[in-house]
Amino acid sequence: MEVNAKARYIRMSVRKIRLVIDVVRGMPVERALAQLRFMKKAAAQPVIKVLASAVANAENNLGADRANLFIKAITADGGPILYRFAPRAFGRAAPIRKRTAHITVILGDRTSAASSVKAGGAKKEDKPMKVKVAAKKPAARAKKTEKATA
Repeated sequence: MEVNAKARYIRMSVRKIRLVIDVVRGMPVERALAQLRFMKKAAAQPVIKVLASAVANAENNLGADRANLFIKAITADGGPILYRFAPRAFGRAAPIRKRTAHITVILGDRTSAASSVKAGGAKKEDKPMKVKVAAKKPAARAKKTEKATA
């Protein structure tokens, strides 16, 4: 089960938001919200809102249990840039780029992820590969050392 929520046109740089979302990626929802509440970054506020929206979507639309939800994926992508101009010396104008961002949160359910692994069993890619290592023959080494000493 996957539940998603998006916040678009957030008036903040993507770089600032990515600093915050990298901290909470993969965490359980309750722990991530607690982490974000005490973070001293302005970007934590819009991330809290999107995460709370995703949790509400999961609870109301799918009847999911809040304790089993975790952040499966969270991304911040660039939105449109607002161009403004500031006066500079000699009558020139310098552009000021006011950036926007789109935040996407995808939540997963721990119980559904665990049951799908049990049902499917181990995949072929999950099994470790056996690798044979060929041993060198001692006679070949002896011949090389004899040539080197002569």
